[in-house]
Amino acid sequence: MQAMRVARSILFICAVAAMLPTGAFAFSDQDRTDSRAIIERQIQAFREDDGATAFGFASPMLQQIFRDPEHFMAMVRNGYQPVYRPRSYVFKSIEDSDSGLTATLAIEDQEGHAWTAIYTLAKQPDGSWRITGCRLVEVGAST
Repeated sequence: MQAMRVARSILFICAVAAMLPTGAFAFSDQDRTDSRAIIERQIQAFREDDGATAFGFASPMLQQIFRDPEHFMAMVRNGYQPVYRPRSYVFKSIEDSDSGLTATLAIEDQEGHAWTAIYTLAKQPDGSWRITGCRLVEVGAST
């Protein structure tokens, strides 16, 4: 009888947990370390013009949108020059979000302009992290 109550309690807890949004769970320091490494490795791949590696760090959704490394790299070169060829960058924070993690970087582009890059990342079913988006904001630019 006691074992049956314990089993029901475990099932109830699992059912409640399954209904909670992903953001309801805190991510670990290892998750933050892994996600930071993904961003750093992608920036390094951009610096080396290694489209296949850079594309590999993009989420399956982004990979579906851009279809192949060549289209992906063209988009990055045309719209994300500060990330594609940063003079320098510093991680400011990595925070939990409803869909995964959000990393904020301070970037200096090749011309010395300051930018904020806001990356979103999602944990994949295999436990790896992939980049789901990046938004660039020029520091001091009016919006």
